[in-house]
Amino acid sequence: MNTISDRARVARHRTPLNRSQIAGFWGAWAGWTLDGMDSFIYALVLTPALTELLPRSGYAATPANVGLAGSILFALFLVGWGLSFIWGPLADRFGRTKVLAGTIFTFAIFTGLSALSQNVWELAIFRFIAGVGIGGEWALAGTYVAEAWPEDRRKMGAGYLQTGYYAGFFLAAALNYTIGVHYGWRAMFLTGAVPVFVAILILLRVKEPEKWQKAEPNAVRSRPLREILGPVYRRRTWVACALLTIAIIGLWAGAVYEPSAVIQLATRAGMGKADAIRTASIATGLLSISTVLGCLALPPLAERIGRKKTLAIYFAGMAVAIAGSFGWSFYMPNGLVPFIAWLCVLGFFGGNFALFSLWLPEQFETRVRATAFAFCTSFGRFVGAGVNFLLGAAVLHMHTLGIPVALTALAFVVGLFIIPFAPETKGEVLPQ
Repeated sequence: MNTISDRARVARHRTPLNRSQIAGFWGAWAGWTLDGMDSFIYALVLTPALTELLPRSGYAATPANVGLAGSILFALFLVGWGLSFIWGPLADRFGRTKVLAGTIFTFAIFTGLSALSQNVWELAIFRFIAGVGIGGEWALAGTYVAEAWPEDRRKMGAGYLQTGYYAGFFLAAALNYTIGVHYGWRAMFLTGAVPVFVAILILLRVKEPEKWQKAEPNAVRSRPLREILGPVYRRRTWVACALLTIAIIGLWAGAVYEPSAVIQLATRAGMGKADAIRTASIATGLLSISTVLGCLALPPLAERIGRKKTLAIYFAGMAVAIAGSFGWSFYMPNGLVPFIAWLCVLGFFGGNFALFSLWLPEQFETRVRATAFAFCTSFGRFVGAGVNFLLGAAVLHMHTLGIPVALTALAFVVGLFIIPFAPETKGEVLPQ
C-alpha cells in the first residue's frame, strides 16, 4: 500500500548528491537565473531605452515607434536565441560544462555592452549576440542536470532548475524597482555582466557528467544533427519543436508585454511615471513567484499522470490565462488589479517549461541529447521571432496592446491537438 509514510521513507533513501553534482546544479541554476534576469531586463527597460536612443537614430520617440522598434529588436534577440543551436553539437563533442560556461560568458559580456549603446543599431547588435548565448544556456543546463543527477532525483532536478529562470524575472524586477528607477536603463544592463563570475566557477569547479564521458567516443564519431532528423528520431524531434514553439510564443508574448501593459493600466488609474514603473516591477515579481510554484508542482504531477496529460493541463491553463488577462481585464475600466490577478494564473501555468527540461532529455540518447535539446528550443525561437514581429505590427495597426497578445492563446489550443503525437516517457530511465 502506497501510504504517505512509505513515500516519506523512499524520499529519505534517495541517492545522495556528491559535491560536484551539487556545485554543478547551483552553477547551472545560477546561470539560468541570471539568464532569466538578463532576458527580462530588456522588457523592463524597453520604453526608457528606446525613448532615449530613437531620437539619436533619427526617429521620433512616439509610442507607436517605441512599440514597433521594441518588437523588431526583440525579434532580432529571438533570432539570436534561434542560432543558439550551434552550442548543442559543441556540447556533444567537447563536453557539457565547458560549453555551458561559454554560453554564460557570451550573454553576460554582450548584455553589459548594451549599457554602452549610443543608438538603436548598436543595441540591436549587442542584444542579438547576447541572445545567442542566452539561448544555449537552457539546453546545456537542462542536459547537464539530467545526466549528472541520479535517476531518482533528476526529475525533481528539472523542476528545481527551471525555477531559476523565473527567479531571474523576480531578480530583474527587484533591480528595476531599486536600480532601474534611480539610475536608469544603462545601469540595469550593466548588472547583466555579473554572470561572468558564474561561468568562471563552472569551468573551475564542475566535472563533466559520467554519462557524457562514457558516450564521448560515440559522440566524436556521430553526426548528431543528422541523426535527430533521421528516421529514428525525426517524429519526436519535430513534435518537440512544435510544442516548444507554442510554449515560447505564448509565454514570451505575455511576459514581454506584461510590464508595458501594467504601466498602461497604472497610468490609466492615475499613477505617476515612477509609481507605474514600481507597480510593473511588483506585478513582474508576482508573475515570477507564481511561475516558480508552477515549476515545482509540475514534476510530481508528471510522475503521477504522465508527461502528456501534464502538458495538456498547463497548455489549457495558459490559453485561459492569456485570454483572461490581455483579452478581458486589460480592457476593464479599473482593470489593474484583475490583470495582476490573472498574471498569477498565467505565471503558474507558464511553468510548463519545466516539463521540457524533464521530458526532452528522456527522448534522446546521450550522444545526441544536447544537440536535440538545443535544436528543438532554437526552432521555436525562430518562429517566435516572426510571431513577435507580427505582434508588433498588429499593435501598431490596431493601436492597442491587449487583443494581439490575447490571440496568442489560440496557439495553446493548437498545442492540445499536437500533444498526442509525442512519446510518453513516464517511468522510463534516462537512455544512455
